[in-house]
Amino acid sequence: MTSVAQPDPAVPMKRLAAAGALAFALGGCAAFTPDGGMGPVAAQVSADLGKDTVKIASAADAAAAQQRVKTLLARPLTADGAVQVALLNNRGLQAAYNTLGISEAAFVQASLPPNPVIGIERLSAGGELEIERRLVANILALLTLPARSGIAKTQFEAARQRAIEATFRTAAETRRAYYRTVAARQTVAVLDEARTSADAAADLTRKLGETGAANKLDQARAGAFYAEISNQLAEARLAAATQREALTRQLGLWGADINYRLPGQLPPLPRLRTAKQVEEEAVRRRVDLIAARLELEAMAKGLGLSEATRFVSMLDGSLRRNYERVIEDGHKEKAYPKGFELEIEIPIFDLGEVKVRQARETYMQAVNRLLEKAVNVRSEAREAYLAYRGRHDIARQYQNRILPLRKTVSEEALLQYNGMLIDVFELLTTVRESIASNVAAIGARRDFFLASVDFDTAIIGGGASGGAGEGPVALAAAEAGAH
Repeated sequence: MTSVAQPDPAVPMKRLAAAGALAFALGGCAAFTPDGGMGPVAAQVSADLGKDTVKIASAADAAAAQQRVKTLLARPLTADGAVQVALLNNRGLQAAYNTLGISEAAFVQASLPPNPVIGIERLSAGGELEIERRLVANILALLTLPARSGIAKTQFEAARQRAIEATFRTAAETRRAYYRTVAARQTVAVLDEARTSADAAADLTRKLGETGAANKLDQARAGAFYAEISNQLAEARLAAATQREALTRQLGLWGADINYRLPGQLPPLPRLRTAKQVEEEAVRRRVDLIAARLELEAMAKGLGLSEATRFVSMLDGSLRRNYERVIEDGHKEKAYPKGFELEIEIPIFDLGEVKVRQARETYMQAVNRLLEKAVNVRSEAREAYLAYRGRHDIARQYQNRILPLRKTVSEEALLQYNGMLIDVFELLTTVRESIASNVAAIGARRDFFLASVDFDTAIIGGGASGGAGEGPVALAAAEAGAH
């Protein structure tokens, strides 16, 4: 058997190393961060919210987060405590952090040079043997490596802002769910106390009817009032249970942890915050607007890349080294031809104009949407501040004026009823009005805290609630249930 000389394996390896060195010089290679890009996210969340957030990437991370959650749930939850539990335990937020990690992987991949392709071909026919060796590299991808890496880096920065926005949104939605749940619990307590009083009034009226001191009309009115309050209490308990489940979902709790404790009433009204230049602050700090700017910047860089490569959609280069052996008349002849091959796609039908026009229109679409968002952000900031101040005034009016007056009215009506100066109908009407005012006052305080959350998110980002104006709804429901 005739021996055949084998190709030197060191030759393509040397060329491969040379190509890699050239690619590194052109663009450089990015490296993965130890925390998946979470460092700036955690820093901004701590600065703006005063809370900790972590990415759960291992069993140790999960155990540490769970231990902190258990500690927070050991005592009645405050609004701040609920937010901290959500930032540690909400799996939807963890999914957003995974999206950030995916973006980082795309950035690292974009910074790497394209892998070369090594090909070996062996042809044998009769007395002839040919061995061809090829080292193929995508020259276009290699030359555009710095530009593609820059685009991916900008997209990674935008993804980081999106992760911050997702954190702000989770915190805001948790606060809203917390205030709604506590307000619903407080409403249940008010209606439960009212039902106890209505039960006592109905029982007293029934006994007076047995002695002839109260007619059937008074007895029927007292009984109907008790039944209406009982029905309204049942609806309030259902609403409280529903709101608690919404809060539980935000906290990411299940099993025995769902038995967490909450306070019985909303916190007192805080002092009104004053804000200057809310529009400018919102435009400067809103993370969704910052992310949109970065995404537009990446798109602009991508458009420039499309312009540069519009006529060259495929450019591959290869180095060849062949080995040939020919046996003729009993003699062996060897040859080592060398060469270079370059393949270029000829733009006969598609001149690249379609790609460029599409990129340009996509870019202008993003520009217009960004300008629209900037206008909306300014308006949202002004609207949120107006709602914040207005809801504070309404809640304070209930606290300082309406409820004290209702208390005086109820006390005087009871005195006049005991003195037989008014009948049962007037007394029950007064009680109904007092209950409605107390329920509405709870709704007004809840709406102020919701407006406070909306004001914060209008400045830093995190989304709108869509739940404004719940006070009038609560008042209408209370009045409907009372009559």
